[in-house]
Amino acid sequence: MSNRARVARTGYRCASCESRSAQWTGRCPACQAWGTLEQAVAPTRGRVAAGAPTSPARRISEVELDATRARPTGVSELDRVLGGGLVPGAVVLLAGEPGVGKSTLLLEVAARATGRVLYVTGEESAGQVRLRAERTGAVRDDLFLAAESDLGSIIGHLDAVRPDLLVVDSVQTMSTTEADGAPGGVTQTRAVTVALTGLAKDRGLPVVLVGHVTKDGSIAGPRVLEHLVDVVLSFEGDKHSTLRMVRGVKNRFGPADEVGCFELRDEGIIGMPDPSGLFLARFGGLPVPGTAVTIVLDGRRPLPAEVQALVAGKDIASPRRAVSGLDSARVAMLLAVLERRAGIRLHDAEVYAASVGGMRVVEPAADLALALAITSARRDIALPPDLVVLGEIGLAGEIRRVAGVDRRLAEAARLGFTRALVPRECGTGPEGMRVQEVGDVATLLESLR
Repeated sequence: MSNRARVARTGYRCASCESRSAQWTGRCPACQAWGTLEQAVAPTRGRVAAGAPTSPARRISEVELDATRARPTGVSELDRVLGGGLVPGAVVLLAGEPGVGKSTLLLEVAARATGRVLYVTGEESAGQVRLRAERTGAVRDDLFLAAESDLGSIIGHLDAVRPDLLVVDSVQTMSTTEADGAPGGVTQTRAVTVALTGLAKDRGLPVVLVGHVTKDGSIAGPRVLEHLVDVVLSFEGDKHSTLRMVRGVKNRFGPADEVGCFELRDEGIIGMPDPSGLFLARFGGLPVPGTAVTIVLDGRRPLPAEVQALVAGKDIASPRRAVSGLDSARVAMLLAVLERRAGIRLHDAEVYAASVGGMRVVEPAADLALALAITSARRDIALPPDLVVLGEIGLAGEIRRVAGVDRRLAEAARLGFTRALVPRECGTGPEGMRVQEVGDVATLLESLR
């Protein structure tokens, strides 16, 4: 073996995506971020000396579970997404657009959680948080507020309060003297997250971090943040609607595709275990042309969705197509299929399509419902109010199977629907529901005449 000393190689590492480069460039070649390359020394190869273990290895069957079981937060819809609650030592990153209601939701969690809660705010004063707590009824003696932006001061508060839950709003406003850069920068954000994650694991303290998002909807800061934390939640909502959704993106303790529904009101944020009233329009029991109901799967959760269509005019040279809450490319494809395969004349008419309640419907399982809504609007024939429609439509006009038909039909039966149109070979459905299987859209639309 050679006795020559090994020379450490110097390279550059991207602070955003962790990719390495041999030389410095202004832009990362992997993630295309500007100014994120930092000098780093590549580790040299060599033998590593054995060290003393911090604790002996144990059989997996001998590891205790009582200290790592989830504890409910008091907000049932959030517990659904988390997989039962907050696990001691877990770090949760809640990301969302400004003004969507992240602070309101976490203040509700802080008011309902058992034990002491330390709420650290770096964006507002303690007085501003108190005003919101007064409005939402979140004032209690075991909730402590601290308006801090320095990591060392936060650790001091932890030692003084000894909380059972720590909420940091937000991680981009925190900084530490152990790292360079301005607060909110890549280096500072990563250093603060690493330090808080270490504290959470050492003390068995659940930590909830609020994160900002960029213009494209991704979490601001380095992508390594998503790998450091245990749970990543996306808080979504339209500013023109009261509906808010918490969607699991990553979860080490439960399902990563669960969804929780909330309604944002003046008095706070309210969980909605049954949000069907937001997504279904009511017309006094009277059927209206141009409407159809389907059941979509958002994660594991079946949700009713009503799609509406309006077809207006005739012999228009440049007809308008307007879409709200639906995939515009999918709507354009369905219009072409309906005209070519089913003989529905739409090329010279204006078509408007939308979903109800601010729900975003992009699942292909809603194709058949949208096709029936468009045809119903064109022919001015209303569909039965007790009918639910499931199915994906192909370019040849065939109706394809969709996943989770049993769960969708069970939810439709719970909501009072007694008839269903489904693709072939999808089963019989729940008791009391009449299920009709259909194979192609042309044959089905002939029956609407």
